Parts: sequence; structure tokens; C-alpha cells
Amino acid sequence: MSHLNGSTGGNSNGTGLRLKTGLAEMLKGGVIMDVMNVEQARIAEEAGAVSVMALERVPAMIRAEGGVARMANPKLIKEIMQTVSIPVMAKARIGHFVEAQVLEQLGVDFIDESEVLTPADETYHIDKHAFKTPFVCGARNLGEALRRIAEGAAMIRTKGEPGTGDVVHAVQHMRTMTREIRILTALREEELYNEAKLHGAPYELVRMVAQEGKLPVPNFSAGGIATPADAALMMQLGAETVFVGSGIFMKERATPLDIENDPKERAEAVSRAKAIVLAATHFNDPKIVAEASELITGTMKGLAAAAIEEAQLMQTRGW
Repeated sequence: MSHLNGSTGGNSNGTGLRLKTGLAEMLKGGVIMDVMNVEQARIAEEAGAVSVMALERVPAMIRAEGGVARMANPKLIKEIMQTVSIPVMAKARIGHFVEAQVLEQLGVDFIDESEVLTPADETYHIDKHAFKTPFVCGARNLGEALRRIAEGAAMIRTKGEPGTGDVVHAVQHMRTMTREIRILTALREEELYNEAKLHGAPYELVRMVAQEGKLPVPNFSAGGIATPADAALMMQLGAETVFVGSGIFMKERATPLDIENDPKERAEAVSRAKAIVLAATHFNDPKIVAEASELITGTMKGLAAAAIEEAQLMQTRGW
């Protein structure tokens, strides 16, 4: 294993944040896959994923089964860390700084303060500057992204709607983010103060985005990305990497493929994992995206995001 964590020297100063952001930069151009066991993690790594996210239940299962979703069992996370050499991420509930402390103690490479899990705090997010381990956080728009960055996030992922296999909200959030960034670049200096107020974000961060034309940390995409074409779509819209959750290792919305005992179902999972990595890598080449799409065996089920009641949406968690 060659995990990244433990070498950041992270703290609240600028050097620590730059080091954390540098680690996130290393994941650009790839695919980060949700995994629930060692075998899934092994398939993800062999397919070329740049990182895995260790979960006890993927978003589709959390959505279907309900209940309180929490940090994965540390034993599972350690088993996955001992199996793969690529960075391992794990999720903590919004505001649950003790879960984050546990994950840091385990030595995970990134902590995802995630709206997929049941929020632990309805007012405060985790003070991410207090940790050495870099954080990734979700955002639907520029203001939400800058608030998370101000709290110390080293990577942003646009949210989409997790657990659906429907890419429509991932597209909406990425387009919103890039449009709001473009608007900032055209404003006069004195107009940026009002924009900072409208976005509920620190002026210095707003000014930085206006000058650079991009977020000060990597901007990835998540939520509903299920096919090779979905991955290529999000990369062409501006995502620097994609998170892929529910589709690859599932045969029904809440039933995982039996990759340990059924060779056919294992082959299906492998085909999906390889195809989506190939498409994300060559996202600007329709010929290769088409070839990647042909690699997939079986069908991936999905849930239309428009059919979900407002109160059941995960993307609205996190404010």
C-alpha cells in the first residue's frame, strides 16, 4: 500500500491547505468509485480507478432501505486500505467531527463530508482546517462551494442526485457552477463585494475566483453518473474527475452483483468499471466513448430524479 495520508502536515495555515489541494490535484482526469467490500475495491483498482470511496451501503441502497446512514465500519475501511494501493476515501456525516477524527485516525486519504449520509448537525459543518486529512465536500452552486472551501475543503464535487443513475442534476449543478464562475470574471472589482454577499461567501475567495476563472481547488462531479457517456458528458462540461456510485456493482437498484460467487456477474461489474474509466480518460473522443459503451454487459437500472419527492432529495442537505 502507498496511501497518501499522513504526509500532508495539514493545519489551518496556507501551506497545509496547499498540500491538501495538491493531493486532490493528483486525482484529476480519472474515476473515483464507491465500493462496499474488498472485491469491489480490487475490481475498481484493476479497472484503473484513481481512488475508491469505502461505504457500507452505496447511495442507491441508502435511498431504497432508508434508516440512518453513518460512517462505514472501520474494520471494512482498514480491509480495503490493506487491499488496494490507490487512495481510499471514506464518508463522514455532515457536522460529525468525531466520525472525521476516527477516519483520520484510520489513515484514510480523503474524508468526504457527505450529504449521502444522514446529517449529524443541522447548523454547522466540520471545521476542516482542524484536520491533517484533506476533505471533499459537495456543492450545487458557487456559493455552496466557496463556503465549504472557506471551512477547509480541499476538493469540491458538484452533487447531482445520489443513488439514482440519473445524470440530470449532476448536469444542472455543473452548469450552474461554471455559469456563476464566468459571471464573476466579467464583473468590476467593486461589484464583487455584492456578489460575495449574494453567494454568502468570503470576499477574498470570490475575488480569487473572479481573477482565476475557476475554483481555487479541484472541481469534480458526482451524483447519478452511471454510464460511460455520462462520465464523458460531465468531463466535457468541466468536471476534472467523476465520482461513480451506485451503478457499477449493482444488478437492481438495491441489490449488488454477486461478484464473489457468480463469474457472469463479476464479468459484468468488471466490464462496467473498465468502460467508465476508459470513457472518462478519453472523454473528448466519441469513437472511444462508443467503444467503451459497447464493453458493458447487462443493463443498469435507474431512478428518475424528477420522481423523487423534495423531502427525499439528498442534494439539499448541506446548505
